[in-house]
Amino acid sequence: MQEDKMLLSKIKERTANVGIIGLGYVGLPLVIEFSKAGFPVTGFDIDPKKANSLNSGRSYIKHIPSKFIKQIKNRFQATTDFSKLSDMDCIIICVPTPLNRHREPDLTYVLSTTETIARYLKKGQLIVLESTTYPGTTDEDMRPILEKTGLKAGKDFFLAYSPEREDPNNPDFSTSTIPKVVGGYSKKCLRVANALYSCVVEQTVPVSSTKVAEATKLLENIYRAVNIALVNEMKMLLDRMGVNVWEVIEAAKTKPFGFQAFYPGPGLGGHCIPIDPFYLTWKAREYDLSTRFIELAGEVNTSMPYYVVTKTIDALNERGKSIKGARILILGLAYKKDVDDTRESPSLKLMELFEQKGAHVDYNDPFVPRTQKMRRYNFKKKSISLSENNLKKYDCVVISTDHSSYDYEFIVKHSNLIIDTRNATKELQKRYNSKIVLA
Repeated sequence: MQEDKMLLSKIKERTANVGIIGLGYVGLPLVIEFSKAGFPVTGFDIDPKKANSLNSGRSYIKHIPSKFIKQIKNRFQATTDFSKLSDMDCIIICVPTPLNRHREPDLTYVLSTTETIARYLKKGQLIVLESTTYPGTTDEDMRPILEKTGLKAGKDFFLAYSPEREDPNNPDFSTSTIPKVVGGYSKKCLRVANALYSCVVEQTVPVSSTKVAEATKLLENIYRAVNIALVNEMKMLLDRMGVNVWEVIEAAKTKPFGFQAFYPGPGLGGHCIPIDPFYLTWKAREYDLSTRFIELAGEVNTSMPYYVVTKTIDALNERGKSIKGARILILGLAYKKDVDDTRESPSLKLMELFEQKGAHVDYNDPFVPRTQKMRRYNFKKKSISLSENNLKKYDCVVISTDHSSYDYEFIVKHSNLIIDTRNATKELQKRYNSKIVLA
């Protein structure tokens, strides 16, 4: 029997061993879905703490309850032993694709993972990349590494790309209900990958190549980045005009066609939107094309924490206080409301900028009890409780992430000054006008 038919048979019977590399915000939801679908699943991660936690039935991600991990314990195991990749029929890669300090793509995790897979590659395996990247990564960067083994993609093993579309803690969409774009290196590769994902998602969207699939994810996130940059720029302009940008957006979105509401903020966060546009702009240089529109959006969004700091300095000056020596409390360390994900959070940049200006900075986040060492930051801070006495100690409270659990009236009432970057105090602004500054 041909390799593809053998693997398709295993997938259909739910006997294919599925290995998922990277047990974070993308990999762990996939682990749960494949296990629920009846597949034997092995999760691979370099962090032994994650493996031990999952094998003990404990989740380390807020919006994924431990009960989900306990429910799949008979079909799932986590490991740091990558030699077990040789036992897998399908291998899905969910590792980070960050930027380096020059804001260029850093494929270290993808390529090193591919090298590891190559050591254990065998005939009939399916390899799928889910990490966001530029068009050509799967075919041009990963394939040659895998084919150094002497095995050929599309014949001996199968290679595909299917971009993750996770939106942590989204109440309306989950891993299984979000349509899954799938692109293969060849028709056989596509057929096998599409069959696998069809077992765990309601709808797959097959496309003609891995490059199309890679470009699809970039377009989705660049679309959001550009529109967020537009409203961020509008916010800065309308602020000078004395016009409330949030009121403008609320009025504009009453139009039933031709307009989609996007909202300004202190900067972009999460792993996708702040990073993905730069993957495409970097790749565009290979084709002698300058992606000026995309780069401009990136510049606007990157500048937003600096804008918030300037607004804060001005607000303190009006009250006779200097930023140097000021005590500042940042509300929300996560990059968006009601999650514990701090990747690329603008709150971290704000903290860095305020400290560079000589301020003493603390933070509160109900979902992030203490800071962790990250690629760019290594703050050693703990979340401060929001008591009446604590709030009064700070010269300024900056609302960076508008968590639903915050009692904004209590916070505003007991604070000396509020810098609101999310319009979280909308219902309080008339009553506490002298205390609240929108930024």
